[in-house]
Amino acid sequence: MAETIAGITVPDSALVRETTELVRRAADESLFHHSRRVFLFGMLKSAARGIEVDPELAYVGAMFHDLGLTDEYRTRDQRFEIDGAAAAKAFLRDHGRSAAEARTVWLAIALHTTPEIPLHLEPEVAVVTLGVETDVLGLDLDQISEEDRAEVVAAHPRPDFKNKILRAFYDGMSDRPATTFGTMNDDVLAHFDPGFHREDFVRVIQENAWPE
Repeated sequence: MAETIAGITVPDSALVRETTELVRRAADESLFHHSRRVFLFGMLKSAARGIEVDPELAYVGAMFHDLGLTDEYRTRDQRFEIDGAAAAKAFLRDHGRSAAEARTVWLAIALHTTPEIPLHLEPEVAVVTLGVETDVLGLDLDQISEEDRAEVVAAHPRPDFKNKILRAFYDGMSDRPATTFGTMNDDVLAHFDPGFHREDFVRVIQENAWPE
């Protein structure tokens, strides 16, 4: 039976059920509930904008978006966003979704920490960023009614979430600091590690191999 929270229906399909089981197994409670909130908030904001979104693709994008922070899916040599994106793409292809659909979800996850650009792409890309910006950054919270917010948080609580998500980011990226260059993720490493040395984009230009 399909579940409805704050007016948003979570599809009752094999793809969605297997997605939920996979993320429950791989992620801790905090990341699991965060990912569900990302789906719900993203769908609420998309609906308010009159944007139609494939709910299954939105669900996979939201649920996989932080899997690159988990022990099962993380790597040591690329951004955590790409880890989750690659896992989602393979999962969707294995479940009969088209290459184009899998690519769209790949973009949704790979770009979810990149401001603005996802909002100009397919709705299934934008929906993940809308949800992440709501749940992590608190952007445009006033666009979601207090009643809907309360219903989502009642279903998927966020105790001490600000501290837990920051720690999850740090634990998932601290052994691959070079992958945070050019992203907001280096702010997290600098917060937890006073010895962290940020790459400087200007210095990279000035000191590269070109002779002039």
